[in-house]
Order: sequence, then structure tokens, then C-alpha cells
Amino acid sequence: MIGTLSYYLAEHPAIINFRWSHSQSWGSTWSFLFSSINLYLTLSVLLHLFLLLLRRRKPVPLGPLPALHSLSMSLLSAAIFLGLALSTAAEIREARWLWGRLKTTPFQWLLCFPMGTRPSGRVFFWSYVFYLSRFLHMLRTCFTILRRRRLVFFQLFNNAILTFMTYLWLEYSQSFQVLAIFLTTAIYSVIYGYRFWTEIGLPGACFPFASDCRMVLLGCNLLCHVGVLAMHLLKGCNGIGAWGLNSVLNVAILAMFLDFYVKTRVRQPSRLRSESDTRSSNSPTASSASSSSSVSATMDEADSHKDKDS
Repeated sequence: MIGTLSYYLAEHPAIINFRWSHSQSWGSTWSFLFSSINLYLTLSVLLHLFLLLLRRRKPVPLGPLPALHSLSMSLLSAAIFLGLALSTAAEIREARWLWGRLKTTPFQWLLCFPMGTRPSGRVFFWSYVFYLSRFLHMLRTCFTILRRRRLVFFQLFNNAILTFMTYLWLEYSQSFQVLAIFLTTAIYSVIYGYRFWTEIGLPGACFPFASDCRMVLLGCNLLCHVGVLAMHLLKGCNGIGAWGLNSVLNVAILAMFLDFYVKTRVRQPSRLRSESDTRSSNSPTASSASSSSSVSATMDEADSHKDKDS
């Protein structure tokens, strides 16, 4: 069983012989990248405007589609994580003789590809699969618009930028992408598994689970970026130009997410407590009902922000 799994996830000829090429890899051209992102943004805005014109206040019933999407994304993220883990182990095992010549270690290789690395082989195959999976993530935006009746700018920006960054990983053989995929797929498999759990009617956590997981992911990415910079200053890393652009975009995403996180976890609870204290002092009888409605409104708003995770 383990041997069969290892063959299909790391030793299959299609994986070993993979090569990122504009002529052979689907979705590998710059024109495809920008056209698909523009189409995603345009359709999202048009769908939002269409619902506004209809003046529909109730959520559009989607049936089991959101739950099935969450389940498929959780399983896909877990498969990418496992496939990349087996492929990385195979690459390290086969290149053991090369570590001494390159004066590096397997962990340093995970952070920093040697200069001249080409986008081919097992690791880049799973990087390509991860890039294609970004387009499936975009479906979440449609569910958000149809169910929440709102267009979340952070979600649009996050999905578009992450798709662009994963393209750069392949196009320029960027360093750090292996660890980035490990961290992202591990967190996404948990987040989407939790979403599937709640969407089929099972009880959820008493705190914003998806947002906290996202915060852990961003923190780990930040630490890894510091490690890549240190390695580049010491010995030079492949694709450092793309990594620099990647870092700037990550900082933008981190800043936007921290703003959202502070608003929903710090400012709103403080505002609710102050409003509750004021109302209780003025009208003890009505304080319970008004406080309940405020908490319910805040929970609805927080739920609407849960879909911000790309």
C-alpha cells in the first residue's frame, strides 16, 4: 500500500520527468495568468452587481456545493502535502552526493535553491499542482457573494495575488517555495476540513478558527522569509528577484489581514463591552435584548469575514 502510494505520488514517470514549459504545461503563459485573474475579478464584480440589481436580500441557496467544495479542497491540500513530502524525501535521498559539493544541507535547500536551479522534477510538479489548485480556491468567492451578498476586497486581492505569486515560483524557480507549499497545504487542509465540518451542520469552535489558522500561517511565512534573506546574503539563492516581489506582496497581505484581525478580535469585543455597560446602566430591563442583538450582529459580521481566507 505504502509502495503504491509512493509510486503514484513521487515515482511516477509523469512526476519525475515534469518540466515547466510554456509550450507543454497548461496555464503556464503570462497571457493565461493575467487573463484568468482579470476574468476572476470581472465575474466577481458582475455577480455582485447583478445581485444588487435584483435587490435580493436573502442568501442564494447553494445546497451541498459549499460543503463539497470544502471537502475537495481539504483532500486536495492533503494530497499535495503528502506528494510533496514524498517527492522532497526522494530528491534529498538521490542528491545526497551533491550536498558536499554545494556546501549546503537539506534544510538549507528547502529555504534556498542553488543558483541555476531549473523548474523540473518532482518538487516542481507539485508546485505546478499547487498553482492550478489556486483557481479552485477562487470558487469560494462566488459562494461568499451568493451567500453573504457582499464583495470582500481582501478575498479578491488575496486570491489574485497568491495565484500570481505561485506562478512566479515556477517561472523563476524561486527559493522557499517548498516550505511555503508545506505550510500552506497543511493549514488549508485543516481550514477546509473545519469548514466542511461546520457546513454539514456540526458544531464549530467558539473562536474564529480559520482566522487564527491564517495568522499562524502568516507568522511562519514571515520567519521563513527571514531565513531566506539570511541564506541569500551568505551564499546566494536562485530566483531572488521573484522572492523580493513575493515578500512585498506578502507584507501587503499581512498588513490587510492584521487590520481585519484587530478589528474583529480586539476593537469589536471592546466596543460591545462598553455598549453593554452603558445600556445596562441606563436601562437594566432592555440591556439583555440589546446586548444579544449586538453580539448576534457581530457574529454575523465575523462569519462574513471567515471567507477571507484564500
